[in-house]
Amino acid sequence: MSITRDILPYIPQRPPFVMVQTLERSDDSGAATRFTVTEDNILVEDGFLKEPGLIENIAQTAAARMGYRCKLEQKPVPVGFIGAVQQLKINRLPATGEVLDTTILIKNQVFNATIIEGSIAINGDVIASCEMRIFVAG
Repeated sequence: MSITRDILPYIPQRPPFVMVQTLERSDDSGAATRFTVTEDNILVEDGFLKEPGLIENIAQTAAARMGYRCKLEQKPVPVGFIGAVQQLKINRLPATGEVLDTTILIKNQVFNATIIEGSIAINGDVIASCEMRIFVAG
């Protein structure tokens, strides 16, 4: 069951650049989101969500976690920036209509920098993963 089906209050991104739809889980260790790839998505080409869309999906999952935590504490949702993407593995690109289940795990958090491990699965099969460094403006 989703924590929220209206993701926009929890992320700084706005259409047409929203790459997550629901927040499924959010806690101290990480978060999970869902996203259905649609034909009209700005990063879909020839029926497939391209690599930048996968990276942004992982980053926005981290943003949704941070935004959810901030909303619980009645703080404004911050803007974050991808500082680095490492160990990127893409097994395949998702087709339109497929549902992405994305999870992030917090590896380290110091001041405004967070290192996460992210993975995207479709029907339980991991299609992409990476380590990402995210910096929060503040």
